[in-house]
Amino acid sequence: MSRAEFVIATAIVLFVAFCLGWFANWLVHRFTRVAAGDVAELDRMSQELHEAEETRDQAITYLQQREAELTNQLAQTEAELRAAMDGLRDARHETEELRAWIERQQAG
Repeated sequence: MSRAEFVIATAIVLFVAFCLGWFANWLVHRFTRVAAGDVAELDRMSQELHEAEETRDQAITYLQQREAELTNQLAQTEAELRAAMDGLRDARHETEELRAWIERQQAG
């Protein structure tokens, strides 16, 4: 094989290898390409996810505010209950003292 034939054969082999590589690359990109409809669907889903996260954040904020309000209301109610129980205890003690005084007055 002469030098010219060797160069031509090498060029042909390299060209065939280039063509096979280009064809393989084209096939890979053809089968892995994302369709425009899929991109639109992904955009829509990401927008819905963002809206859902905002709604969740708003719900969490509302629940935290509501919990704080209810905790405050519970504390006030418990304070009122303690005051009422103290008043009732004092009234019972005073009633017992008055009964004892009346019994002493009737006996004496």
